[in-house]
Formats: sequence, C-alpha cells, structure tokens
Amino acid sequence: MSQLSIYHLTDKHTPVYKTDVHHEITVQLEKIAVRFERWQASSLINEQTSNEEILTAYQHDIQRLKNEGGYCAVDVISLTKGNPNAAQLREKFLFEHTHSEDEVRFFVAGQGLFCLHIHDKVYQVLCQLGDLISVPANTPHWFDMGSDPEFTAIRLFNNEAGWVAQATQSPIAKEFPLLD
Repeated sequence: MSQLSIYHLTDKHTPVYKTDVHHEITVQLEKIAVRFERWQASSLINEQTSNEEILTAYQHDIQRLKNEGGYCAVDVISLTKGNPNAAQLREKFLFEHTHSEDEVRFFVAGQGLFCLHIHDKVYQVLCQLGDLISVPANTPHWFDMGSDPEFTAIRLFNNEAGWVAQATQSPIAKEFPLLD
C-alpha cells in the first residue's frame, strides 16, 4: 500500500504526519509541487510482459505526460529479487541529489521509497504498483529500492541523456529510515 510519512528535521524517527490514503498523499504532495497519481493499464501486465508491451499498456498516460511536460525519452527499468548487484545498485541512489529536470517514475510492479528534502521536512513516499511520482527539477531527494529490490518502473526524461544526478554533499540520506 502506498504511504506518505513526513518528518521534521529535528526528529528523524517519528513522523509528524503519516497516511496510506491515496487522496491524502496526493493532497499533501501537491502542496510541495510533487505530482502523485494512479494509473491503470489498458491490458494485463505480468512477469512475461515485454517492455514494449508495458509502454503500450500505459500509452495514454505516457502521452498525456509527454504533452504536459515536454518529456522526450521514455524507458522501462526492471530489477528482480536476488540480483547479485543489489547492494551496489541501492547505493547508487542513496545519497541526496538533485536533477536539472523532473524525475518521473511510474511503478508497474514492486515498490520504491522516494525521500524529498524540502525546507525543514523530509517527505518519504512509498510508491507501489500503479503509482506515478514526479519530483520537480532541482528538488533535493534520494531513493531507496530496498536490500533485495524487485520493481519495474517507467521513466520519463526531458533529455536524451536520462538520469543525471548532482550530489548536494549533505549526509541527510543516512539519517532517515530506509525501506528495510
């Protein structure tokens, strides 16, 4: 189940707000200009579904976002449980960073934890099957896929280079709870 936990920087262990109600998550994230919505596939998706079929199943919503946000590149990324490089891959995203473009992810399967550092708060958004999150450009954040990740996600980019992170050099990502 999707979840939002909001922490104040002075208490990194006890959220000041927590909900698993999708509408409430959407309302709270709208206040900080983060898009959070649910998508439905136009056809059945399972473990054998190809990346091309996944993109086709969500083509309506993908095209809507491309039209609204000027996204020019779309791909599908997947990780399966038991990946021997899981720890290395996890570390790649577990530091506070920004991007010069929006970070847009839609979870076709599995889950991931987006952590957004906005002013004196950290917003932890647990995204799961059917969730789309769009983190605005230049928003300090980090991502946790867990110790044994399993997810499939659609990514949209404003540039052909794809995912390019600029580290903030802050240690904050090590101070808050992780996915597991």
